[in-house]
Amino acid sequence: MPEITVASLAGFCFGVRHAVDTVERAADDRKSRVYTLGKLIHNPSVLASLADKGVAAIDEDGLDEVYGSASAADPVTICTRAHGITRELSEKLRRMQAENRYFRVLDCTCPHVSRIQRIATEETSEDTIFCILGDPMHPEVQGIVSYASGEVIAAPTADELIDRLLSSMSSKMHNNLVILTAQTTQNIKEWEKTQKVFKKVCTNSKIYDTICSVTENRQNEVLKLSRKMDMMIVIGGKESSNTQKLFSICKQNCELTYLIEDASSIPLKYVKPHMKVGIAAGASTPGEIIQEVQNIMSENTEKTFEEMIDESLRPINNGDRVTGVVTSVSENEIHVDIGAKFTGIITYSELTDDPSVKLSEVYKPGDEIEAVVVKVNDAEGVAQLSKKKIDVAKNWQAVVDAAASGEALEAKIIEVVKGGVIGLCGGVRVFIPASQSGLPKDSDLHELQGQVKQVKVIDINEQRKRVVASIRAVEREINKARKEAFWAQVEEGQQYTGEVKSLTSYGAFVDLGGVDGMVHTSELSWKRIKHPSEVVKVGDVITVTVKAVDKDAKRISLTYKSPDMDPWKLFTEKYSEGDTALVKIVSLMDFGAFAEVVPGADGLIHVSQISREKIAKPSDALKIGDEVEAKITKIDNDAHKISLSIKALLLDREREAAAEDNQ
Repeated sequence: MPEITVASLAGFCFGVRHAVDTVERAADDRKSRVYTLGKLIHNPSVLASLADKGVAAIDEDGLDEVYGSASAADPVTICTRAHGITRELSEKLRRMQAENRYFRVLDCTCPHVSRIQRIATEETSEDTIFCILGDPMHPEVQGIVSYASGEVIAAPTADELIDRLLSSMSSKMHNNLVILTAQTTQNIKEWEKTQKVFKKVCTNSKIYDTICSVTENRQNEVLKLSRKMDMMIVIGGKESSNTQKLFSICKQNCELTYLIEDASSIPLKYVKPHMKVGIAAGASTPGEIIQEVQNIMSENTEKTFEEMIDESLRPINNGDRVTGVVTSVSENEIHVDIGAKFTGIITYSELTDDPSVKLSEVYKPGDEIEAVVVKVNDAEGVAQLSKKKIDVAKNWQAVVDAAASGEALEAKIIEVVKGGVIGLCGGVRVFIPASQSGLPKDSDLHELQGQVKQVKVIDINEQRKRVVASIRAVEREINKARKEAFWAQVEEGQQYTGEVKSLTSYGAFVDLGGVDGMVHTSELSWKRIKHPSEVVKVGDVITVTVKAVDKDAKRISLTYKSPDMDPWKLFTEKYSEGDTALVKIVSLMDFGAFAEVVPGADGLIHVSQISREKIAKPSDALKIGDEVEAKITKIDNDAHKISLSIKALLLDREREAAAEDNQ
């Protein structure tokens, strides 16, 4: 029987317990729909339990829709996550709650997190630097920094935080107040290191010890416990920051450390007789899961010891499929505990063909992995393994089925080769000829490298395991479907935003999403233009309105002219008959002069209305470009014609002057 010791501080902390209890009470109340804004905590089991009670998780994008549906007949309750939210989101929720009494907000933020938010709010200004030791991508840290004014620096390690701080202070000759805080679940050793260096480099500073006391005590307890154990089991969500830090502490002191999320992942086959096994748990792990893990280990290890001993002594042969747990990850390989006398090693080349993959981003200690034994070294106790062979074997049938059905597959382009590119479909290498790449002829195929594309299998050799695929075939089908959908719904009067693809002497062609429409030169501007380039250029994104549609001929006529900018509309809104206007002479004819009243709306000054004296032609008194005052004598709304008179304006003013002299 193994000797099992459970850490006394394992499981829910006060903040998590408060958040879970608050949401459960709201759900049990059944008086409203209950939502959590994001994941309440990092524990899949707890989240699944809340989902069973009808609690749904939404992100900020879905908030407006839920808010809009809240009513007297169907009220809504929103619970914020324990990690806290940003200042902007908090203010938005307050406004929503104030404006709709059927929309209720429950703040489930951990009190320790709320304290750091208050520090950021009250202690910072435009002249401070606010530093936080923590993961910048963690929701707790993202929320905290939103409350700070001035410059903000967030970094996960002491070295990075100090380097960035020194760089900032040096570049700005900064000697103002520097505030230092930490994420509530930060590693104690890293925090102590940060404070030590911080005090040396900052003469004007304030340090707030914001690591949760429960977190600190929990880490200290696990540190001592892991030094005494043969194996450590850390229970918690793999996304949980405090769980990952507990795992890291245990791993430094106990090689056989496993991270599990619930009892279904207990590594029973790696337990040996008379082992000392320690159990620790993150702050988001409920007590019932901890108890279940302890019970299962106590009840099942005895009956599996014989099997485990047999497994530890059984030979490992080339070609065997094995399942193990990742114990360490480096840049070029991972080590796997396969439950035998051999240490499994999987090199980069046997994990993936994708050169862009970083192993540390894909694999974590505690992950379970399946592989094939490639080579066994009895002398060194090492077994070379291959995960890639498993992946190819699993996914080859999917490629074969896709070839038969015509279904599209997802491929990541990993390499440019002679005549095309290589893509990975679930570990299966496929060749995509340049002619099937979807790029124009003679394009640089390196544009595709690193992209994920939909492909169709166009040729397959099952015996030689060779596959030829096409990006172009998928794009052709997508474009065809897009065009069919477009023609099915397009109607006169609809607006589209599209890119100008080409210009001709008579108009511009605009891509409306796989279908081109034409804007005639006369429909580009209310003013007369000689060429479309006076208004638009290739590459411009413009909003156009459908003027006419011929679905049989597949032709669309568009207009770029906005009704609001109609010169006649602008003219009639500003002027009436009898008004005086400052006009600009734009052309001279034998019978009169045309003058611009507003841009795009011209009026005629008949030769008889240019001067009190008789003139032979308009050019005797006017020239193009002159600005003169004229009286609007007539407006023909049907024909859009304006009659102007300089003579009438002069006569009016003479009569006004004479009337004043007679008074």
